[in-house]
Amino acid sequence: MAEFDLIERIRSRCEIARNDVRLGIGDDAAILAPPPGHELVVCTDTLVAGVHFPLDTPAEAIGWKALAVNLSDLAAMGATPAWALLALTLPEADADFVDRFASGFAALAAQHHVALVGGDTTSGPLTITVTVHGFVPPGQALRRDGARVGDQVFVTGTLGDAAAALVARRRHTPASQREALDVRLDRPEPRLACGAALRGQATACIDVSDGLLADLRHVAARSGVGIEIDAAALPASPALLGAFDGDERLALQLGGGDDYELAFTAAPALAGDLLRDLARIGCGATRIGRVVDGEGVQAFDATGAAVTLARGGWEHFA
Repeated sequence: MAEFDLIERIRSRCEIARNDVRLGIGDDAAILAPPPGHELVVCTDTLVAGVHFPLDTPAEAIGWKALAVNLSDLAAMGATPAWALLALTLPEADADFVDRFASGFAALAAQHHVALVGGDTTSGPLTITVTVHGFVPPGQALRRDGARVGDQVFVTGTLGDAAAALVARRRHTPASQREALDVRLDRPEPRLACGAALRGQATACIDVSDGLLADLRHVAARSGVGIEIDAAALPASPALLGAFDGDERLALQLGGGDDYELAFTAAPALAGDLLRDLARIGCGATRIGRVVDGEGVQAFDATGAAVTLARGGWEHFA
């Protein structure tokens, strides 16, 4: 399959009409029209086979996840997504893989009305880079540097499922027993509605991609504060509770990544209304800690003892 045949297969499956796309796939560059009175939010992520997803991951799931991890970054900024660019590196021009990959990508793109407007294809080890663009009202983007002493710390959804899926696969747990965990790993749901609802209410926000402790360290460092986490308050899914116990489950919740939930801080006076607002849009959140004077992030168990982990989250080149 020639390169431009490959591009056409992707374009035909990912075509979404938007009035703000003046010129999309087919030229040297796209021509786009940001809406008046909004700021542009842009992010990019690269997924490498065997690093960001297991080698046996279905092509549809790879396509979904490649877009989802980027949309999660927009969610963490409170942005509404609009356009995407896709750079796809393939070991070979496999038409079946491309069709299934594009179908997974397009399924999530359609949910959030994201138009694929360009990108690149090349030969090499399986690698996917996606860049997404979104909009946010001026001055309302969520950031990492706004947490203040006295704020409470929250997280959406549940933690640890995606990391648990990888452990279950390594242990050859039957697929029927890990199905719910596998879905969280392969097809994460970006919390875009939640991010939009947090505008003007959360003081800081980040998505949980590298692990809760690792990601909250970025918030603490950027905000110049410390963060304390109540380990016993961490939300867990029935699937995680049924498959892992005690310290192992806690390590997955604190140090595992790939859940793509939002961790955020907010003033205590806003907490009740904020949690009710999130519940109304189907995005529950749990209070898991507090912002304190100091630096870094520390988790404590129900007795008040500090929790230590052998590994506190994912880090490239470590």
